[in-house]
This record gives sequence, C-alpha cells and structure tokens, in this order.
Amino acid sequence: MKNKYYNDAIIGGKDITASYTKTGELLRLMYNTPDFRQFLDFYHTGVKINDSCIIYLHQDQNNRYNQYYTEDTNILNTEIENTYFNLQIKQIDFVSMKNSVLIKRYIFKNNNIIDLNVNFLVHSKLLSNFNNMVGSKIENDVLLQYSHNNTLCMFSKKNINAHQLNDVDNNIGSGVISDKDYIGMSADSSINYEVGILKPGETKELDIYMYLLDNGQVTKEEMWKNIENIRKQDVAGEQISVQKYWKKYVKDHTNIELKEENSEYNQKFNQVYKRSILLFPLLTNKTTGGVAAAVEVDEDRTQCGRYGYCWPRDAVFITRAFDKVKMQKETDKFYKIFCKNTQSKNGMWEQRFYTDGRLAPCWGYQIDETAGVVYGINEHYKATGDKKFLKETLKMSENAVKFLFVYMDNILGIKDESDVVKNEIEKTYHTEDRNKLPVSYDLWEMHEGVHLYSLASIYAAFNSLLEIYDTLKSEYEEKNRLKLESINKMAKRMEFYKKEIIKYVKANMYNEQTNTLKRNTKDNIVDISLLGAVVPFEMCNAKEKIVQNTVERINMTLRTYTGGYLRFEGDHYRGGNSPWSISTLWMALYYKKIGEKEKAEQCIEFIINSANEHGFIGEQIDNNTLEPNWVIGLAWAHAMLILAID
Repeated sequence: MKNKYYNDAIIGGKDITASYTKTGELLRLMYNTPDFRQFLDFYHTGVKINDSCIIYLHQDQNNRYNQYYTEDTNILNTEIENTYFNLQIKQIDFVSMKNSVLIKRYIFKNNNIIDLNVNFLVHSKLLSNFNNMVGSKIENDVLLQYSHNNTLCMFSKKNINAHQLNDVDNNIGSGVISDKDYIGMSADSSINYEVGILKPGETKELDIYMYLLDNGQVTKEEMWKNIENIRKQDVAGEQISVQKYWKKYVKDHTNIELKEENSEYNQKFNQVYKRSILLFPLLTNKTTGGVAAAVEVDEDRTQCGRYGYCWPRDAVFITRAFDKVKMQKETDKFYKIFCKNTQSKNGMWEQRFYTDGRLAPCWGYQIDETAGVVYGINEHYKATGDKKFLKETLKMSENAVKFLFVYMDNILGIKDESDVVKNEIEKTYHTEDRNKLPVSYDLWEMHEGVHLYSLASIYAAFNSLLEIYDTLKSEYEEKNRLKLESINKMAKRMEFYKKEIIKYVKANMYNEQTNTLKRNTKDNIVDISLLGAVVPFEMCNAKEKIVQNTVERINMTLRTYTGGYLRFEGDHYRGGNSPWSISTLWMALYYKKIGEKEKAEQCIEFIINSANEHGFIGEQIDNNTLEPNWVIGLAWAHAMLILAID
C-alpha cells in the first residue's frame, strides 16, 4: 500500500466516509463506521481516447484540474481537462443518504475539432491479507470484490464492455483489458465501459455506483434486489436530494451570524465555518456517538500512531463544539452510549477506542482522558439544561472521580487513615500496591510523569461534579437521605483534593527563576498546554502574574514569524517546526477569555487563512506556504475554531 498522507477532500453519507486527492483520486472508502473498515488499497480511473494508451484521470502531465464542493454540501466536483485531446471531464462524487452507495458521475465533453472515441477504465484494488483475503467475480454486469465479511459491488446502468480479474498491471497501461475468467483470486481487478464516439461539442455521461455491504447482514438475494433498485434510481434526482439534505443541514446547524461576503477573508471565514459543520457528521458514529479524530492518514504507521480512532479527551472538546452548532443529540449519544460502554470497571477510560466502542491499540494511559469526560458532562448540561442527562450519567461521573481519587493518592502519597478495615486488610495481606497506577502520559502522548495540564483537568473534574451535585442535590434531600450522605462525603473529599492540587502545583510546577508555570515536574520547557490551567479548566486565574508571565514566555518561544504557535520547545514530531492549529486556537481562546479581542482575532485569522481550498483545517501548517502539511480535516482543530468564534 502506498503512503496516502493527505486527504484533501472528504465526503460521506448514510454509513460511508470517503476521502480524495486534489485531483479527484478516491483514496479511502470507510464503511460502516467512519474509522473502520477501510477498503481501498487504490482506486484508479482513466480513459483510452482513440488509439491512445490509458490516460489516468488523476495523474497525467496533460491534465488540468479544478476542484470544488457544491456550495454548502458534501458533494465534490473535480473538473479534469485533458489538453492533448481537448477532452473535458467533470467528475461528481457524493454518498447517498438512504443507501450504502457512493455515486461517481462522469460528464464527458469533446472540445476538440475531431471525433473522440472514449473508453473508461476502472482499476480497483482492495486491501487484503491472510485474515481478509479478497476475491473478485463478474456477474450480471457487476464487479464483485469480496472478502469473508464484506463485498464492494461496482456497476453502472451501462453494460461492462470488458474486464480483467487477474494480472491487471501487465496490460492496464495499454488501455486494453481482456480476461476469459469470470472469477478470480486477485485483490485488484479492472473493468471497462464504452462511452462511445463524441462528436465535436458533444456531451455524454457515465454513472458508476459503489455499493458496500456486510455479508453477514445482507443476503445474496437482498444484495441483487438492492443493486436492481439502485440501478433504477434517477441519479440526477438522487444528487438533488443529497444536495438539499446538506444545504438544510448547514442551515439548521449554523449558530452564528455569518460574515457579509464583501472580502476574500470573510468568504473564507464562512467557508471554514460551514465546512466544520459538514465535517462533524462524517466523523461521528451514528450509533454510539463516538467521534474519530480524523479520516485516517497513515495505515502503515510510518509517521504516527494513526488518527482514525476516538480519544475521549479529544471528543470532549469536539462535543463541546457540537453543542455550539446544535448537535446536542450527538453529544448525548457520546456520553450516554460511547462513554458508558467504554468506561473501565475501575472508573477510568483508556487512551483511545474505535468509534463503535471497542478498545483500539494503545501505548499507555492519560489521566486527562478520564477527568475530561466528567468535565465534558457538566459542560453539556450547561449547554442544554437537561437534568435527566445529569442523572443518567451521574454514576459514571462518580466512578470516574473515584478513580481520580486513587490517582491523586498516588501523586500525593496520601493514604486514607479513616478506613480502618481496609488498612488492616492491606497490612495483613500486603495489598497496598493494588491501587498503584502506572505513570500517566501528557496530552501530547510523548512524556510520562505528572503534568500541569493533567492536574488542571482533574481539578476541573472535581469542580464539575461539585456543580452537578449542586444541581441535583435537592432531588435527594427528601427522597434519598443515604444518597445525600454519599454526596456530602464525596463533595468533602473533592474539596480536599482541590486544595491539595493547588498546593502541589505551587510546590512543584512554579519556575521560581522566571516566575512562570511549569508543564511538569521534570523540566522547564515552554508548552502551549500550560494554557489548559486557565482555559478551559480554570484552575488558575488568567490575571495572575504567573499566568501573564507564562503567556509572555509562550509568545517569546512558541510564536512563529507567521503568527501561528508551536506545541512546545524542542518538539520533534514531523520536524517540530510547523505551527499547530490547536496551539494557535488555544491562544485565541485565552485572549478571548481576557478580553483581548484583537489578538484573539489575529489567531483566528491565521487559522482561516491557512485552511485548504475547501475549508479544511490541518493539524499543522507549513510556515512557508501557509497550507496544511499534516492531517487535513482534524476534528479537534475544527472544534476549537467553533469554540473560539462562538
């Protein structure tokens, strides 16, 4: 599998998410969740014109490209002009809202003065391994690429003109394919459609359907019935239906007054804001509410540990943005389904999960994943005023806080002397090490230890549950005295730990020489996450001198000449020299909090101006080109933007 690091455009619908290059090449096809499973090794399309060899639509020296979305939709248009033959091709990609189908429409126009005989070729290879062997079959003018669990059905209303199921690489370059076999063991196969002769100025169309199904859920009879129904549908009508759906979606979820589009910046601002709204549902599991950090960029882990998973911590920020754009139902699902299903028995959350709630590959644990969920629950309540939601998630929050107690006991070296029975058992059976926890990673998942950001998140979790108790306390005063007693006991303990956290921070995370905050107990490296103690977690007052000094030092060391901000000094991830969108938007949130609107706006402008041509924000920005240079369409970054401009 070749490296496919940049998803320049993303579309999706019912239960499919797909990504594309700037030239319209289909890179990834996810079904039936936005993070699992990814089907394509590659999907190449091309045309044979008259006596030419294959001319690849997405990579040819004679092609010119123009790509754009139909306004306020997830319908992607790629215009391809082959300047040698003067053939213009418009490719339109969209996903049905009612079927598991990606529809690819091609409109061919002959701008030449001679006739052009056009044949269209598809060369599709599915990901295959020992436990997921892919085979192929031609039946009823459908290319079936199938494994044990799933099938990709590729077809058109037109008949397949030719096919090749084996050894396609040997002759696909000629533009002529041929095969006697109707079934084969190859993971890559090719089909050909005859578009026909186009007279000068003439236009013809070809529609290709990519229908995905779960073999365990859909019988063969149902599959063929579905294919027949899909073939019968009016494609233009379906495109209009999808267009109307997304336009309404944007309108229903726009929660700010958009800018008057009297400048290039205002146009870009509106574009990025609306693209954020259109991106969120493409990354969200519709059943569980789990949210993928991004469409995957590195399946082979050549540059990173992968991004196509749900981190509870990231999702807390993302769902806060959901609440701002009227996606409260999705936030509800995240906490009531995803978080409940993924919480460990001891109350913690692991590092990351698949969006369906299954545990994903991890390399440690981060205490802020657990603390963040409790904080996020209270933030969601503030956005909705739904007391029922608080009641339904109360036990989950309490279990999480009890885990945080154990964590703090480890950090502070505290032993609960009041529990005589527990202490006697530990003394007799030497079980005191059972509550010893491994050291937590920081939020960047690079350094183990005790971190200011982590402690601030715990402080906020305690504050959040205390506020939740204040909201619900009256419910138990008359009806459940035992619960009230338990609440009072928990509240007293949280107040104790809040004070201890402040003491610990003052003793261990103050740089006395510079009068600034330290990111951990081990070094004095300046880190943008120091801002977490102020925003969002409000453990420190933004007007404190030590906070002001810290921000001044951040500006001296992390701000680049372009106006963006690095993560931390000495960052080596992918070179470490690129500003991060999250860092820059964190500064915007800080400036907004202290009333420095002009400085906040400068940070926001940097992000808007550095989004790609479709309005997607990258995780990092190239200082030279001011374009995304890693993980395009990062959900956390889009969420931070929504929070910053709200």
